[in-house]
Formats: sequence, structure tokens, C-alpha cells
Amino acid sequence: MKLSSEKLNSVLEQIDVEVVPDDHPSLTKLKEVFGDHTFFVDDSGLKIIQPLDQHRQTGGLVKIARWDDADPPHLVAHTPEETDVLIKLDSVH
Repeated sequence: MKLSSEKLNSVLEQIDVEVVPDDHPSLTKLKEVFGDHTFFVDDSGLKIIQPLDQHRQTGGLVKIARWDDADPPHLVAHTPEETDVLIKLDSVH
């Protein structure tokens, strides 16, 4: 799910993640592999938000890649894993 700037600000108030910026060199490849999403990264890996209802009022945080132990660390894609984190999206239009 690609988020508007208003919804993105709301998400960043709810969870502690960083947004992969639009000018990041990996963004093109991420979109090829995972589709057009707003991508988030934190200490555990790479995540996206998937809507949980048809009105897109609530989203679930889904982990799609983890950090490996290599030097330097890099992300390794895996089967999407739903987390127990729910994001409220309905307060912003």
C-alpha cells in the first residue's frame, strides 16, 4: 500500500520506523519485487502496511525482509510475515 503524505505522518506517529525515501537506490528493485508500497525499515528488517479492510481504515504491519549477520549487514527477503501491529489509517483522508 502506497501511503499519502498525510497517512504516512499518521503512521510515523504510531510506530518507530524509518521510511525508505523515494530517492533511495534500492527503491526501484523493491517495487519490482514487492509492488508499489511505502517501505519502512527498523532494527528487525523491512516492512510494509497491508490494508485489513476494504475501506482501508486499518492496516497491518507486514515484515518482508530481515537483516542478516553479514558484514556489512544487508536485508534478506523472505515470505511475508504478518506482525501483531495494527495501524490506524482512518483518521486521515
